[in-house]
Amino acid sequence: MTAIVQHWCDGKLYAGTSDRTAPVTNPATGVVTAHVALADVADAQSIIDAAAAAFPAWRDTSVAKRTAVLFRFRELLNERKHELATIITREHGKVHLDALGEVSRGQEVVEFACGIPHLMSGRFTENASTQIDVYSIRQPLGPVAIISPFNFPAMVPMWFFPIAIAAGNTVVLKPSEKDPSASLWLADLWNEAGLPPGVFNVLQGDKTAVDELLTNRQIKAVSFVGSTPVAEYVYATGTANGKRVQALGGAKNHALVLPDADLDLAADAMVNAGFGSAGERCMAISVCVTVGAIGDELVAKIAERARTIKTGDGDADMGPLVTREHRDRVASYVEAGASAGAEIVVDGREVHPEGVANGFWLGPTLLDRVTPEMSVYTDEIFGPVLSVVRASSYDEALELINDNPYGNGTAIFTNDGGAARRFQNEVEVGMVGINVPIPVPMAYYSFGGWKASLFGDTHAHGADGVHFFTRGKAVTSRWLGPSQRGLALGFPQNV
Repeated sequence: MTAIVQHWCDGKLYAGTSDRTAPVTNPATGVVTAHVALADVADAQSIIDAAAAAFPAWRDTSVAKRTAVLFRFRELLNERKHELATIITREHGKVHLDALGEVSRGQEVVEFACGIPHLMSGRFTENASTQIDVYSIRQPLGPVAIISPFNFPAMVPMWFFPIAIAAGNTVVLKPSEKDPSASLWLADLWNEAGLPPGVFNVLQGDKTAVDELLTNRQIKAVSFVGSTPVAEYVYATGTANGKRVQALGGAKNHALVLPDADLDLAADAMVNAGFGSAGERCMAISVCVTVGAIGDELVAKIAERARTIKTGDGDADMGPLVTREHRDRVASYVEAGASAGAEIVVDGREVHPEGVANGFWLGPTLLDRVTPEMSVYTDEIFGPVLSVVRASSYDEALELINDNPYGNGTAIFTNDGGAARRFQNEVEVGMVGINVPIPVPMAYYSFGGWKASLFGDTHAHGADGVHFFTRGKAVTSRWLGPSQRGLALGFPQNV
């Protein structure tokens, strides 16, 4: 009998009333390690009710006390991050070092949120009219929902909940049912950090849970990361029910390599960005666009490096894909590309690590001479498949990138500063790297793409995140005399 991964409600584990569950599988072994509870509507409503009940007290808790909890959470996370990384490796499949990197990038947002007193400060105009002052304040929204994907079970939730909580909101996190245990570990850590019950809650489930979050009137805002079709659905449904929504969708990220680029640097970057996390990340480089005569040399350098990658469990360079179905789907794109005329330079379908034969393995795969009409180019594959497209000029390459319906991330590799500056100005993509293959910004900037990669006008974390989880209020005030009297000689304190 496998364990049941439960919900987290009002500061403790919550079994719920639904009898529906889904298997949780170790991708490296193919073994079912647990089952996760799948909420029914009543379960979802109970957890949302807990978040709503906790909101008034947390809203009215001083910013000083809220940030003290944030600082404590940050310290605990830093001390115990290896525990969380182990959970991620076991349920998602990414290697331990990659999982640690995920936790560290998420922690950057926790640290950013510790500065919320400054970030929420308003403006004040004295004597705007005779004896009348005008000032602005920012206030929390209420209970907010976070719907998180399988590929980053810790980092993506941490893009949102540190800022939401620091700003005075309460949170309902709906993690992926494929790797749900990280969410409970984080909930328990919040408990240890001193967060009051009901401020951070976890709702396990599938579309039933999602739809309740999107339609329940008590939820004031929804943050989502996932595929573009689902992001579009989340945005349309959530906004139709009066909610703020930031829905980050899919990607097809291109890297443009100009003839003057350092090809060794570019080859390293293509391998790292194309095959890291087994390609299961929205900022992976999935298309390498070579300009001019460098194609053969660059492809050879990428292939040489790709063949050295060790695929395996835990301490390897690259882990398995998240499910058997997803592994087979990715493999089908390789076959489709070959059938359409692409050249398979490195074939990851032949990778079979010793001792873990039943895992969901697919190694680094490199396809050359891919053309824009092939499905391996048009579709988001979300696996370790790098396609090389050859262009004759910068203008042709730029047009190819700008014509793509996605606009999440892109990169250019060049030693020409003028070309790089032109590219950053002309490319229609939300995040740009210059000799940097995965341009994920620091937490004090905001994360998000353009076009079909983002629904809504607010990106994740940074200044956008603070504005998303707060709303402005303008106050006009007139006092005809002193409102407070009495002596207080002690040193003033923040309480």
